[in-house]
Amino acid sequence: MDQDDKKNLVAEAALEYIKNGDILGIGSGSTVNKFINLLGSVRNKIEACVSSSNTSTELLKNMNIEVIDIKDAKSIPLYIDGADEANSQKELIKGGGGALTREKILAQASDKFICIIDESKFVKKLGSFPLPIEVLQIAKSSVSLEMIKLGARPVYRDQFITDNGHIIIDVHGLNINEPMALEKEINNIPGVVTNGIFSIRSADEILIATDNGIIKK
Repeated sequence: MDQDDKKNLVAEAALEYIKNGDILGIGSGSTVNKFINLLGSVRNKIEACVSSSNTSTELLKNMNIEVIDIKDAKSIPLYIDGADEANSQKELIKGGGGALTREKILAQASDKFICIIDESKFVKKLGSFPLPIEVLQIAKSSVSLEMIKLGARPVYRDQFITDNGHIIIDVHGLNINEPMALEKEINNIPGVVTNGIFSIRSADEILIATDNGIIKK
């Protein structure tokens, strides 16, 4: 089974969590795109969706699924999203696609956060994947300097602007021994919108696609 097959498998497994009348929070990324493409089979269960990115919004609208603003959702019982890395504590690194801020807002606002990944994304320790940080343009140099002080290598994501109008710095070589503490530390740097560590609000459950089927963590 190749990686694409595993993404399809785990996307299909996530459909089982949808209940009648749900307002769904929808993340972004290649695995979530698979999930969105399957929503037609359960469209009658879904009241509406709240989306984390312009790309996901367009895909949902193409499926004839209503997309509403988070302020118009009385509650979000279920949020489905992928991850660039996930550990056994259900902590994540996200933001490879640049939608980390809206994804973090939706995760925080949701009652249950289901993370869907293939087994290549499940790791013992976070940090092999470069940590994305959404940053105000004016703070590009100062935030980069703070990352260097942490012993890491910041790389500006060239020619990329987030849906919020900000830049992304991808930080290589961070030692993430304490994800929650580091998430807070980086978020406290002036000019940082948010970073891609999801530890303060981690996933509630992780579905992992393997050659032998779905593993739940």
